[in-house]
Amino acid sequence: MTYRMGIDVGGTFTDVLLIDDSSGRMMPIKTPSTPHDQSEGVLNGIFEACKLAGINVSELEQILHGTTVATNAALEGDGARVGLLVTKGFEKTLHLARSWTPGPLFGWMIYEKPDPLAPLDLTVGVAERIDSHGDVVVPLNTDDVVRQIRSLVERGAESLTVCLVNSYVNSSHEKMVKDIARVLYPELPISVSSEILSEFKEYERTLTTVMNSYVKPKMQRYLANFEKRIKDAGMESRLSIVRSDGGLMSVQAAADQPVHTMLSGPSGGVAAAAFIGRLSGHRNLITFDMGGTSTDVATIIGQPSITRSTQVGFFPVKAPAVDVVSIGAGGGSIAHVPAITGALRVGPQSAGALPGPACYGRGGTEPTVSDANIVLGRLPVELLDGGMHLDLEAAKRAVQSIADHLGKDLYEAAQGIIDIVNENMFGAIRVVSVERGYDPRDFALIGFGGAGPLHANALGRLSGAFPVIIPPEPGVLSALGFNVSNHKNEFSKTFISTLDATTPADIIGELRTLGDDAMNWLESEGVPEADRTIEYQVDLRYYRQGFELPMQVSLSDLEANGFDTIANEFHEAHERLYNFRMSVALELVNMRAIGVGRVEEPAVRQLEFGDGNASRAIAKTQEVYFDGEFMSTPIYRRSLLQPGDKIDGPAIVTQYDTTTVVLPEHIASVDEYLNIVIQPRG
Repeated sequence: MTYRMGIDVGGTFTDVLLIDDSSGRMMPIKTPSTPHDQSEGVLNGIFEACKLAGINVSELEQILHGTTVATNAALEGDGARVGLLVTKGFEKTLHLARSWTPGPLFGWMIYEKPDPLAPLDLTVGVAERIDSHGDVVVPLNTDDVVRQIRSLVERGAESLTVCLVNSYVNSSHEKMVKDIARVLYPELPISVSSEILSEFKEYERTLTTVMNSYVKPKMQRYLANFEKRIKDAGMESRLSIVRSDGGLMSVQAAADQPVHTMLSGPSGGVAAAAFIGRLSGHRNLITFDMGGTSTDVATIIGQPSITRSTQVGFFPVKAPAVDVVSIGAGGGSIAHVPAITGALRVGPQSAGALPGPACYGRGGTEPTVSDANIVLGRLPVELLDGGMHLDLEAAKRAVQSIADHLGKDLYEAAQGIIDIVNENMFGAIRVVSVERGYDPRDFALIGFGGAGPLHANALGRLSGAFPVIIPPEPGVLSALGFNVSNHKNEFSKTFISTLDATTPADIIGELRTLGDDAMNWLESEGVPEADRTIEYQVDLRYYRQGFELPMQVSLSDLEANGFDTIANEFHEAHERLYNFRMSVALELVNMRAIGVGRVEEPAVRQLEFGDGNASRAIAKTQEVYFDGEFMSTPIYRRSLLQPGDKIDGPAIVTQYDTTTVVLPEHIASVDEYLNIVIQPRG
């Protein structure tokens, strides 16, 4: 037998999913996260999952790890002191940024500009200059470089960034600086812009490389510590780290370029949702991932959408990532009534893992979404198959504080908390659908995460996205996504030209060169030759626009049809996003090759339909509050449901890793893959 494991570290729980490849059996484990050292919670989950499966940890063949180490370092301001070397005269690049402030008027009046990740006192200019064509104008002064690097380290730089102007067309000076730094300080973490982001736009290239340096030491320490701990525990598993774009990378690649792991966790959920969608026959999906701290939503149209820029706190980092919108809405989101407005608000503040919601019984007293759900009867008092007991009375006391502020009864206040957090999450769904030219009614909605199935039916009702699909292991779906992720890396270059000033043959030649780099990387990652593929993209814009759109291209189509196909596709995409198209020339600015190493997906059993009678799975019936009144509601055990079973709402379905709510006037059915599929009645 072969076993592999996906691990997703969240703000409240660490999710572990053990998969037996020979049978397709999946064993989920949720264990409390350990923010002081993520590896503790991860190892706890590994040992617990292996114990549940009755295997030794040495039998694990592969571990796929989504980590928030880099993200947390950036968001908490806990990264390294970064020393930055730039071309002389460009020391203020990070400070000038894009000269952008939030609007409208009130936004920029109160805006506090964040300090750059590389402080000005650790930013130095070196004597050198390369022009925009890649020609050396001023040779690199190596004595100046030595002096500046030593000065930065003496002043406390813990990590070094090299970002010289126009290095995206000629990286020779950056490589020389890196070699000098390696000789002077062999152990000093170094990030070079031509290796991290070899594209134009000075601010984005500098910021992305500095972000890599900022989180690199912490990521390196974590990965080294984690590798040592799993080896000390007797595990010889192949360890892969999950990228923000849903791909996999080796530990060494993650340690060198941690900026590519910023959205590691959310990408796994989107990858798994696409996998579930393919099985259930739904090509267009809205993903709804609600955890304890935040909610992530995305759209899938055949495959997950990838964005070229990731917002990490205040900073727009230019690294490929699954196009996810995150908001501060989760089971631990705190409800409060500000004195200024007197109106109920929910989040973005969260009770986190410690002390957590009041119902956790760990000292929390502030009312949260989880507290409201248990007060309404939608969340059972026993979670994790009895491994976690919730304190109903503590939840009532917490929610009562909101009721007293609003002059409502306890249950009206709890319903208000649920309604407001649902509206907040619906707003995020509108961002990824309506604001991008898509009608959510043309999509199915897939709900997952520890709290997602509690709210998914309500989000389907608000958005009109049906059916609502709840996968078999929704609480650990991101961990499943890691097991269906492929090895992936991108190789790009800037190539600025209008389409009428170049030829398809020129573009094909450049793309093939990048494709060779991608193929060499796949070989270095140990991907078998038969499993390697290369995808190609070009970034297009209308001539002299400031923003571009990435477009998929096929080398064979370029050879056969020239630029006609990608030009038509660009016009259509631009019109969908911005509601207009132009008749000016199209300008190509970047091109890239994406190396993909296919990973075998886990076997998923397709089951026979049963008699359709779900009553065998009813554990009990209790009163649950819906739409202003208590209703007699059956509580189902999901483990006893079979394909073909029908469930009339209202109903509650409980399982180890989450709880699913089926609202009144809705009906749920179980498909052949054990997904719960919810539709409006009739």
